Amino acid sequence: MTSFDTSPQLNVWRALLALAVVFVMLATTGWTALRNHRSAAPLQASLSSWEHGSIAGHRLPAADSSPTRLARFFASLTDEQRGSLVHRYPLAVGNMNGAPVELRYRANRVALGEAREVERKRMHDERLTLDGQREAGRRMHRFEAMMRADRHILAFDPEGSGRAAEVFGDLAKAERISVVVPGVDTDLLTFQRTNRRYSAPVGMAQSLYEAERTVSPSTRTAVIAWADYTTPNGLGIDSATAMRAESGAVRLNALVRALPGGSPISLFCHSYGSVLCGVAARTLPGRVADIAVAGSPGMRVAKASQLRTSAHVWAMRDADDWVQDVPYMEVGGLGHGEDPVSSVFGARVISAREAKGHGGYFEPGTDSVLNFAEIGVGAYGSVRCADDAEACRAGLSDTASAGRA
Repeated sequence: MTSFDTSPQLNVWRALLALAVVFVMLATTGWTALRNHRSAAPLQASLSSWEHGSIAGHRLPAADSSPTRLARFFASLTDEQRGSLVHRYPLAVGNMNGAPVELRYRANRVALGEAREVERKRMHDERLTLDGQREAGRRMHRFEAMMRADRHILAFDPEGSGRAAEVFGDLAKAERISVVVPGVDTDLLTFQRTNRRYSAPVGMAQSLYEAERTVSPSTRTAVIAWADYTTPNGLGIDSATAMRAESGAVRLNALVRALPGGSPISLFCHSYGSVLCGVAARTLPGRVADIAVAGSPGMRVAKASQLRTSAHVWAMRDADDWVQDVPYMEVGGLGHGEDPVSSVFGARVISAREAKGHGGYFEPGTDSVLNFAEIGVGAYGSVRCADDAEACRAGLSDTASAGRA
């Protein structure tokens, strides 16, 4: 993959050239190229069926009702009725903010089974090229793996390159919740990897969850691998603008507002994911306690204070991360603004010692993932600052003890 997340070393001239090419494309083709969104046909079909459905003689509430209203609706049903809705509208229920998380897991397992059978048929569809049949096989095996009983899929959309979110830990009982927001070239086939495991959302979240349990065994935590937005594809127009970040920010805000309970939430935003978190910051609810970025190309503002959030803003970058060579500027909507680890930006800059370049911030045993874990459990006093001083912890006190059993 060539992307913000996995590209080989870039220099300033290549990045400037990329921006220049974007300007030329916009000048010659206009902004219509930016409108090439993939549709979400299966999910939309399920939502449409839901809108026309009923249970016990009563119309179903609108799928985009507030999470509170939807939670009350599902609580009013019997187990049998909830099970009926899962099987009738699996994609709708599986992606419905406000539905009980355990019900979403069940619904998405059903939806994954249906999507698996679609891909199984496509594997032998002679109308497809050999490459198309092979991709169908990869998707079929991915969906099958995601159906395992020990996996908790919070969101799933098979259309196009696909979207997904997975939970590690008990989300309903968590005292601290962490959300991993990945960068470009993230889809259902790159949601997890065998090679370079910790550069994919599932590996990132698993590593963070284990690190949080290590640094604070008594704190009940949950971590979400959140790849439930359409990411940019490589280093091009989408990754140089905030378009994908803006649409993703709406989805992230909806997720956060629907999470059960009132536990503090920490966002861990990698690469282009930090652009999304920067765009989302001003709309997020107050329970978002932390926004931490790694390998960031910018957060669409010149200073952390302009994010207009009450959350603590943290930033880190590995010394070998090629993203440092990308110009930190914003011109005519291109580029993402000031470097979050610069002194002028004003974030709390933390250590990324032993991180493995741009894609290695979640490698077990690194300062980067341990710092993220300390932030995730609210143990701010243990966070390691980038310059070995205490500036990144100034004015903070640990909150982890307040959430421990």
